Amino acid sequence: MSNVNNNPSPLLSNSRICFYGAGSMAEAIVRGILNKGLLRPQQVSMINRSNTERLLELEQQYSIVTRASGHDEQALLQDADIIVLAMKPKDAAKALKQLSPLLHSSQLIISVIAGISIASIKQLTSQTQAVIRAMPNTSSTIGLGATGISHSKNVSDNDVQAALAVFDAIGVTVIVEEQLQPAVTAVSGSGPAYVYQFMEAMISGAQSLGLSLEQAKQLVYQTVQGAAAMVQSTGEEPQVLRQKVTSPNGTTEAALNRLTEENFSDIIQSAMKQASSRAIELGAEIERSISQ
Repeated sequence: MSNVNNNPSPLLSNSRICFYGAGSMAEAIVRGILNKGLLRPQQVSMINRSNTERLLELEQQYSIVTRASGHDEQALLQDADIIVLAMKPKDAAKALKQLSPLLHSSQLIISVIAGISIASIKQLTSQTQAVIRAMPNTSSTIGLGATGISHSKNVSDNDVQAALAVFDAIGVTVIVEEQLQPAVTAVSGSGPAYVYQFMEAMISGAQSLGLSLEQAKQLVYQTVQGAAAMVQSTGEEPQVLRQKVTSPNGTTEAALNRLTEENFSDIIQSAMKQASSRAIELGAEIERSISQ
């Protein structure tokens, strides 16, 4: 059983939220909102296409409401104040068209479906609901996520605050214009992989200098964690902290000079541009597929 706070947040205290999709991201959000006390378990429901075993697992884990225990899917959707779209992109078009007749104008739609625009969600549902599009990253599964959210023009301040509360429960959240979602993908969506590859390189480098694999891992993991914590705890810019640790003619300066010679900063920025471009391409492919 998850360790949940049974005193709901005033912002969402009377709301019911239904997750359409039961994958790892949906579970991460459920865990976050329950652990933060935004809602009680009985205010949270979840449905999926066919995997009853998965729903039963989540129901037992978090005491939430699912069709696995006999609840009617249509009723769960119609009774929800907030519907979180968390199905796979390939399933979205069919699911949203089926969802359309069950929606009513006062509901807030939050989508975590990668690549599908707010306009397409509105088109597929043939409804005028307020829609918020979110791009959380994989670190959300441990409560350290970074999420960019965008919203339709008819979203109220309360809707935005509700969405911020939901995603702040799994990390930090920024509001961006929808056309910047590919940039969010390049920064925080793909960003963890950049850090992992950097860590891999440091571990390999440590071993080449004579350290054992276990020694290298311990030192690298703690170094990366400590550096990120320093930025957050001191409030100082990375550039300032870098300068503080770089003594003239010292070891750090020698290493940084080598990175500069190899165009390290340019490589990172180029990689991010590539990720953003690919996100735009994938989004266009998904948009074309769901319009057919």
